Amino acid sequence: MRPTMRVVAWPASEPENPYPGLLYAHLRARGAEVVPFSPWASWRHGADVWHIHWVDSMWNRPSALVAALRGLAILALMRLAGLRGTKRVWTIHNLQSHERYHPRLERWFWAAFTRRLDGYIALSTLGRELARERFPALRRIPGFVVRHGHYRGAYPATASREDARRRLGLPCAPQARVLAFVGRIRTYKDVPRLVRCLRASDDRDLHLIVAGRPSSPTLEREVREAAAGDERVRLFLGRIPDDEVQLYLRAADVVVLPYQEILNSGSALLALSFDRPVLVPDRGAMGELAELAGPEWVRTYRGELTPALLGTAAAWGVAARGRICTELARLDWDELATQTDRAFRAVLDAAAPVAVELGSAGSAGS
Repeated sequence: MRPTMRVVAWPASEPENPYPGLLYAHLRARGAEVVPFSPWASWRHGADVWHIHWVDSMWNRPSALVAALRGLAILALMRLAGLRGTKRVWTIHNLQSHERYHPRLERWFWAAFTRRLDGYIALSTLGRELARERFPALRRIPGFVVRHGHYRGAYPATASREDARRRLGLPCAPQARVLAFVGRIRTYKDVPRLVRCLRASDDRDLHLIVAGRPSSPTLEREVREAAAGDERVRLFLGRIPDDEVQLYLRAADVVVLPYQEILNSGSALLALSFDRPVLVPDRGAMGELAELAGPEWVRTYRGELTPALLGTAAAWGVAARGRICTELARLDWDELATQTDRAFRAVLDAAAPVAVELGSAGSAGS
């Protein structure tokens, strides 16, 4: 019988993203002991693995002093963990912060951070390649591809399309086509452009939902100004309660994510989990997602988003009504937890650098 593996998770849960909670629930089901990270309690009895997510988020703060102090603290804790024999594993959600407030400090931090790692997990094959290119220290340690899991069952899913549209004040007529953006609204996601593209369309049966919490008052004001005066655009700006997530997705025919930059996208997987097609730019790992889900579920575009693209996407979404995205079975959490467990144990046993993919869900194009 395999010995119990103790994993310190940072974070072990996330209020606006079920991803870590789903992963660790299935790791626990496999016999791992998973404890939330804290600078003190986590190391009291030792740990086999310190699993780190979203370390880039600390740099999305305007204060250089606060960001630098947090960076120094994490590097010191990583050093301490290494001295105690704990393997430090990073899951790569992003390669840098989105806001880019402190580029010089951030470059210094990433160099030091990646030198202290014992292994890493990428959510896509391209993500692994880009990470190894940007951070040479990763070439010396074990690396794995374990894909992002789906969100089926993570949120209530009881509302029908018609119920959701009525509750949101949208038309229920068959000719009414609804596009949606659902998720945290940040500058790089280019939501104001999406709104302006919708307004530039002369199709009165084309509607847009924007649901999510803006990252700043300035961005919220920009979104509101872009939408002002057009009844086809419905704004729901604020944190989305878990039981209301289904409304914005069930009401939509297509989810549009016009990101200026992207590596991975939990929002795209959330849409697919509610069987809603997704239109995304041909950037980052979106090509891999399109290959996995199929062209009837994920379509990519190059260049800027246009009103014509929105019209085409809406027609495509109507054609997909009633279908189920069966390919999401390849992103089952039981399998992904198995792959993560194997990755952790490979890091614990590693004697030489490797970069491998684990299992069918962890392989590109398998």
